[in-house]
Amino acid sequence: MIESGILHVIIPILIVICAVFVARFKDLIYAALALASLSLLLALEFYLLQAPDVAIAEAGIGAAITTTIIVLAVRSTKRIEEKR
Repeated sequence: MIESGILHVIIPILIVICAVFVARFKDLIYAALALASLSLLLALEFYLLQAPDVAIAEAGIGAAITTTIIVLAVRSTKRIEEKR
């Protein structure tokens, strides 16, 4: 089993990487999926910090509902491609 201290270092680094991906992706669907990954990692960190109620709320609301709403909103709009 991986030591808990190592996970408290690795998970925040992965959260920052996901946040950078959210900001850098041009495609909004990919950005929404990166945001869902960030939310799941944040829920895992809350669980490791012994806050399971906050972890469940973050996973349920942050990862599932918010991502679904964003994806549905993006899919309901027209896509305009940039001309190069």
